[in-house]
Amino acid sequence: MFPIPALSALRTRVLVVFAAAFAALAVGAPAPAFASHAQTVFFEAPKDLLSPAHHATFLKLERLGVKALRLELHWHEVAPAANSSRRPKFDATNPASYRWGGYDVVLEEAARLKWQVLLTVTAPAPKWATAGHRDLITRPDDKQFEQFMTAVGRRYGSEVSLYAIWNEPNIPGWLLPQFNSNGTPASPRIYRGLWQAGYAGLKAAGITAPKVLFGETAPFGVDRVFSRSEDNHRELAPLEFLREALCLNGAYHKASTCSTLPIYGYAHHPYTYPAVQGPFYRPPETDEVTIGSLNRLSNALEKASHAHAIPAHIPMYLTEFGVESKPNTLGVSQQQQAEYDAISEKIAWGNPDVVAFSQYLLTDENPHNGLNGYRTGLLTSRGGAKTLYYSYPLPLVVSRTSSGYSLWGLVRPATAATRVKVRVQTPGSRSFRTLAIVSTDSHGYWTLHSSTRGVNWRVSWRNPSGVAYNGPPIGAN
Repeated sequence: MFPIPALSALRTRVLVVFAAAFAALAVGAPAPAFASHAQTVFFEAPKDLLSPAHHATFLKLERLGVKALRLELHWHEVAPAANSSRRPKFDATNPASYRWGGYDVVLEEAARLKWQVLLTVTAPAPKWATAGHRDLITRPDDKQFEQFMTAVGRRYGSEVSLYAIWNEPNIPGWLLPQFNSNGTPASPRIYRGLWQAGYAGLKAAGITAPKVLFGETAPFGVDRVFSRSEDNHRELAPLEFLREALCLNGAYHKASTCSTLPIYGYAHHPYTYPAVQGPFYRPPETDEVTIGSLNRLSNALEKASHAHAIPAHIPMYLTEFGVESKPNTLGVSQQQQAEYDAISEKIAWGNPDVVAFSQYLLTDENPHNGLNGYRTGLLTSRGGAKTLYYSYPLPLVVSRTSSGYSLWGLVRPATAATRVKVRVQTPGSRSFRTLAIVSTDSHGYWTLHSSTRGVNWRVSWRNPSGVAYNGPPIGAN
């Protein structure tokens, strides 16, 4: 997430058991009438997973229904003599040359659980691998990165489902320079070189057809700057970054000197910031892409494929996302966080180009390095459960229609078709009554149309082992 979080900073009440068994409830509703499909949902919890308490974290994530992880592998964190301006003598393609530490533990446990893993290999880089050897993000050396990616592929090739190259390369906290001295974009061509080097490194590791995502772009920015003082302080707009990195002009015509990149998918972080603008917000700057304006990225990728800059029908991976909650001044209430998060997931699920969604953070960050710390987690920074902790296993969206209400939901921990109890609180009532029992599809998704007027809705589910889940009250949007 932007700007770069500290490397070290990057939920726990028992869920309420509902008393009545499904067999004793009213007749269930018919199976949902929509095409059965799914999207992978990656979960990112670096602080929790890379800590000594990782075992408890995995148990917590299992209960929440997590089945896929995104993990950022920071080059600087594992490389030898990373803070030195002089490169030490070592075989950079040999995994034994690096200190993998907690990454080994997380990937081994994910493999045991048969969870998908997206490994994003990213900055900070070793100082000796950057231009000028003065910092950790300025023009990382392509050849050095290729060798590192060979070591990564040899170490984790059997445990990683997808790779991605660099996190948010369109912002100055992760890659410099963002702009040339004349104000035009600089970071896209640097990134293109890193991506090609990373891809080549994975092939050198023996991975015949590496599945490597391109982009990992942040949602906001400008197309150019107009003063030298802005060069390293402004983000580059994601669609301008995409065009420049793929050698496309403003009309999406590709330069003849650039080849087609064999990207497996395009990764993007469609945050809405500030969160109070809500998930349907569309920025007036047309090169910015939030969750409410995903069609902009879909259209850009289609044009890029027509220009033969990328293969046809490249899917979109929304690999980092969250909704900020208070006490951040631009965050929303815990109730709104839960509702906005579910709406955002539904938006992604409804887009045919999107194959993956994500949740960034299990635990909120504490303030660090002069930053407030991100509050997109399911737990507070002190470990207390937020409303999102209870809604995450059973996300629910209630939308008003001309004839009543349309409900969409997911039983995230389910591993097959199941049934979920939907309850409603009608106007003037303090309690909830059963509205319907709905059958999900094989992926756990369900829909329901209801003419019953309600104030709040909630869902309950019991897994085959008897563990019960109750979602929080959710209002209509």
